[in-house]
Amino acid sequence: MDSSSTRRRATRAKLYEAAVTLIAEQGFSATTVDEIAERAGVAKGTVYYNFKSKTELFEELLRHGVSLLTASLRTAAEETAARGGSRVAALDEMIRAGLVFIDRYPAFTQLYVAELWRTNRAWNSTLLVVRQEAVAVVEGVLREGVEAGELSEEIDVQLTAAALVGMVLVAALDWKAFQSERSLDDVHAALSLLLHGRVGGGR
Repeated sequence: MDSSSTRRRATRAKLYEAAVTLIAEQGFSATTVDEIAERAGVAKGTVYYNFKSKTELFEELLRHGVSLLTASLRTAAEETAARGGSRVAALDEMIRAGLVFIDRYPAFTQLYVAELWRTNRAWNSTLLVVRQEAVAVVEGVLREGVEAGELSEEIDVQLTAAALVGMVLVAALDWKAFQSERSLDDVHAALSLLLHGRVGGGR
């Protein structure tokens, strides 16, 4: 990669970080391009050089963030498979990977979850696409588990995948907001029990 591409990637990363922090603090409408540029330590013109508008910046921010989450989930699944682990073990590692991501990017996660429930936004279609990319990784592991006989054929793959992703997102946000004294290992252990169906006393 040449130096100009490297610089542009670094600049975009700074703009993403500045935007997500400001929007999490004060909302999309209240955040200005001037504030994003100032927080990122760049000129206002640099924002418009990289993005046509604040809306495009936010849309690309959503793409960027969810692509990082999707890559983390995929890597967790692939590394578990490479070790010869089961699909359930892969799902467990994906839960942990999701928690690690959210621990690293709490402001982005808060924004992402909030935007999922809003309508009439310019980026709604983009949000649905990137959400499905993340959920599809979990669907793939669930489907493989059913085909291999590791998981019940009665599983609704689509709904179960969405439920697992939603469980991680909501539990992690609750952890960061209300139970921050807990460690990541504590939260993972609790969600792992849910995955393994042991909350009701089963073994």
